[in-house]
Amino acid sequence: MTATEALSAAYHPAEHHAFESGGRQFLYLIPSGAIFGLEGLSQEIYNLLQSCPLSGEELTMELLRRGYSEAQIEATLDDMVDFDVLSSGTPKKTFPTVPEKSFPIQRIVLNTTNQCNLACGYCYEYSEDKIASTKDKPKFMSDSIAKAAIDTLVKESAGRNSLHVTFFGGETLLNYPLMRDSVDYATKVAKAAGKTVDFSLTTNATLLTEEIADFLAEHRIGVTVSIDGDKELHDRMRVFHNGKGSYDVIAPKIKMLLARHRTNAIGARVTLSEGVRQVRRIYDHLTQELGFDGVGFAPVTASPDRLYQIGGHSMDKVLLEFEELAWEYRDYAIKGGRHCFTNVADTLKELHLGISKAYTCGAGLGLLGVGTTGEFAACHRFVDSPVAQMGNVTTGIDREARHEFLEKHHIGARTDCHSCWVRGLCAGGCYHESYIKHGLSDASNLTSCDRIRGWIDLCLRIYGEIGVKNPRFLERFDDN
Repeated sequence: MTATEALSAAYHPAEHHAFESGGRQFLYLIPSGAIFGLEGLSQEIYNLLQSCPLSGEELTMELLRRGYSEAQIEATLDDMVDFDVLSSGTPKKTFPTVPEKSFPIQRIVLNTTNQCNLACGYCYEYSEDKIASTKDKPKFMSDSIAKAAIDTLVKESAGRNSLHVTFFGGETLLNYPLMRDSVDYATKVAKAAGKTVDFSLTTNATLLTEEIADFLAEHRIGVTVSIDGDKELHDRMRVFHNGKGSYDVIAPKIKMLLARHRTNAIGARVTLSEGVRQVRRIYDHLTQELGFDGVGFAPVTASPDRLYQIGGHSMDKVLLEFEELAWEYRDYAIKGGRHCFTNVADTLKELHLGISKAYTCGAGLGLLGVGTTGEFAACHRFVDSPVAQMGNVTTGIDREARHEFLEKHHIGARTDCHSCWVRGLCAGGCYHESYIKHGLSDASNLTSCDRIRGWIDLCLRIYGEIGVKNPRFLERFDDN
């Protein structure tokens, strides 16, 4: 704007969330996801605008009286407007646009089998809350289906040079031959198209062998192991079909995997339930006794009336233990060390990269799940269900169904979220969890909102303190 317009404009803080950390005040800028540190003149301008908007002329007169030069004031105001810290217009909410129907995919999740050799009490695929139906469907994905899905990934990935294939189940390794052959096939077709592809899988670890571990290491395949802690805790829910716990089977296999596979990340994924919510105990066991480099926790996805669903008071206790681990992560980071709590690391990375989401995750956007019949779904959790279906490997992606899903689940359509300051990081919550709890995949998980806001505020304070005391640590979150 011109100098005259700047003087007459009424300035007010743009949409933001203020927090203090490391002795400084910061602003999390909601639409952009940026973090702006206040100090000196910018802090004074922000403070002056807390009670009411002021014109550029009013701000300048007051700041001149406080000893700042006109050039300093003009430059700082310009910076604060450029960074969307200040606004001079009528506040209005802005959201990213819904992607075009031809938006490329970058990742597929192959549900290699709908069978599992465990009978975990809370499993979203096989418990009382399941929405998938595998009746009359193949138990195992065939090579032809997997190859067609990979071909679709390559064909529909225009502009994406780095692709990803995730192997899932059921228990993924029940169909290890398919996974092995798919890695070889995907590598070849991606290379022929001038692209690269990497891989990951999720497993309960019961079927791991040295041969499999060596294959995973050779092909740099990331591994997520589903495990809920030490023997007592793990065996409460993660049992074989005869009711016997699986810990004694998987513990030596996990140690073998960690010893033989060092070419990619191997993380533990813990499902917390009412009987298994001792976060600190679980974290210490998985890192100190089994040797995982990363441990992430997620509450069980279940209807509110399930006995294993974590109640409100219990969840508050869980979050207190999360907070303890998060501050411990901060202490390690300030000293340049490495901590294994991936929940905080993942959030810090999103904050560092300035992520502002239109969607909760990549489901239906850059990612599609594929069932044993070759049906495409928004993600692996909707495979074989009546919800969020998007074509098949024979006829291709159903662009109309996909676009309808993306319109329906876009943050702009989720009006419950529009006034929330964490909407750019949460975007309403997991679609599958919403469907299980509310019967609608686009329903916002409002019962979790206060806890999510508290978690993001905590991570912002941790991020700010690391940025003040050891900014070089944050370079590890750069998106290379």
